[in-house]
Amino acid sequence: MDLGVRWKLHGDGRTPAPGAVVRPDERLSWPRTVGLGAQHVVAMFGASFVAPVLMGLDPNLAIMMSGVATVIFLLATRGRVPSYLGCSLSFVGVAAVIRAQGGTSATVTGAVFVVGVALFLVGLAVQRFGARIIHAAMPPIVTGAVVMLIGFNLAPVTASTYWPQDQWTALLVMLFTGMAVVCLRGFWSRIAIFLGLVFGYGISWAFDAIFGKIHSVDASGKLTDHWRLDLSSVGKADWIGLPSFHGPSFQWSAILVALPVVIALVAENAGHVKAVGEMTGDPLDDELGTAISADGAASMLSTAVGGPPNTTYSENIGVMAATRVYSTAAYWAAAGFALLFGLCPKFGEVVAAIPGGVLGGITVILYGMIGLLGAQIWLNARVDLRNPLNLVPAAAGIIIGVGNVTMKFTSHFSLSGIALGTLVVITGYHALRAFAPAHLKTQTPLLDAGTSTYDDDTDGDGGGQRARS
Repeated sequence: MDLGVRWKLHGDGRTPAPGAVVRPDERLSWPRTVGLGAQHVVAMFGASFVAPVLMGLDPNLAIMMSGVATVIFLLATRGRVPSYLGCSLSFVGVAAVIRAQGGTSATVTGAVFVVGVALFLVGLAVQRFGARIIHAAMPPIVTGAVVMLIGFNLAPVTASTYWPQDQWTALLVMLFTGMAVVCLRGFWSRIAIFLGLVFGYGISWAFDAIFGKIHSVDASGKLTDHWRLDLSSVGKADWIGLPSFHGPSFQWSAILVALPVVIALVAENAGHVKAVGEMTGDPLDDELGTAISADGAASMLSTAVGGPPNTTYSENIGVMAATRVYSTAAYWAAAGFALLFGLCPKFGEVVAAIPGGVLGGITVILYGMIGLLGAQIWLNARVDLRNPLNLVPAAAGIIIGVGNVTMKFTSHFSLSGIALGTLVVITGYHALRAFAPAHLKTQTPLLDAGTSTYDDDTDGDGGGQRARS
């Protein structure tokens, strides 16, 4: 059975010829391959370490399970889809909502475990029936709206939790990170979030040394005098040790909040698989179902032991585009580095000590970018928002999601925010489509080949698409 763990040496194993690419089944020399693996780990540092901290989960366990998840993904796709799996930012808002309702870390991971199950089943369905079912159930207007409301639902977290802890540090980190994203080139622009974290650490240390303690709310929301950067727990942590594990706990209210993220993950996976296929020159639409299932299985395993969910990372796709090295051997090396980092509690405490003001500056940009990815889906798909069939359900769902509107059905059951907004978008779109006049709902052709290529829109409903990236 071919598991994609055999690689041919590319050329002399040193430097690819001008214009040449190192294919997934090839590798450079092992020292160079290991170096590329380390580069992939650095590329996912920012998001993959920030996400578990924002979700209130152990960053050491998160990085360890990202390595395990990457191994699962590479084996499942038989080395055809070079990708790294890291902690998904799509669940940050979900975790915030669940915790605001009194949920614990076990409640968060239990809800996300169910999402992993749902994602795994979606992948099996795509393998069985073809990718047309994704577009039929979740056309671009629906997918874009859900991604948008998930991102913008996070705005109050930044405004009320992180930014007030140190507004000036937050402002400086926001400006630095924004400059890094826009002005840096190539690999450095891909690790702009990580550079922002390092900058924020330095600024917080300098402000503590110059101005002393700050009088503001701390992470618990209590107004007090405290150090911006508290590294006291770092010195007490061991160099080598296992991260903290815990089992999931299942509550329907939390599960209903988390389930809408399945839509974002399916769209994300489809875009990443298409992008990798275009870069490697190997059409991967036939691997889409497998990739989605592998993503779901990896998330189930991670959350079962108390870790965060995992998904393919665009940061690492950017590294491949910059280096033109698509060898899966580099991702095996990256997974090995992740496992080693996960076994260093001291490193985890350094991550957990990220000052609130730094997170405030980072999340202002990060959360906004997540939301605007929904608008990018609309642009790529040429969604026509002049069409009321598109406009009405998207508008209603986004306002409900962003405003955290609540619908109480009984004294013990209610839907709000992300869950209610997603339900309104999906059911609203399909219900309105059933009653809309013919000129608003002419069916866009659906392709079995994948979700990445659709005919141009000719009917005015904005459903056509040339390429999703």
